[in-house]
Amino acid sequence: MINIHVESDPQLNDPNHETVSEIVSCVMKLENITDADLSFIFGNDDLLSRLKKEFFDKDQFTDVIAFRLNDYEEKNVEGEVYISLPRAKENAKKFEEPFHKELGRLIIHGSLHLLGYEDESEAEKKIMTEKEDHYLTQVNWNQLYG
Repeated sequence: MINIHVESDPQLNDPNHETVSEIVSCVMKLENITDADLSFIFGNDDLLSRLKKEFFDKDQFTDVIAFRLNDYEEKNVEGEVYISLPRAKENAKKFEEPFHKELGRLIIHGSLHLLGYEDESEAEKKIMTEKEDHYLTQVNWNQLYG
């Protein structure tokens, strides 16, 4: 069973939790994952910057951070994904994409990180982007708000 918990900073306009869960479930199923316990936390730049500094020793803004809580070899995926809603808005402007679509991409991106996909090299980034683009055609990202 795939269990997805969604939380948001109460000061932010949080996305539709059901749609977040549907996007994550779709990615997991298409990646052949049937057991997962996942949390998606939507916060601000300060939260993600603190996490980036504490766990990665980098002092910078970031849009998404994923933590796999168990070994990648285990069938059950346990993890947490943190997404900065202000950063998602900035990305949407920068890439001239609808905010909903950019947020959908970040949800997918974080999900893929939990499955072991990386984006350090150009080749890894290419694979991640191709998967993100494909999964964006499979999910209803435009229902994240409203």
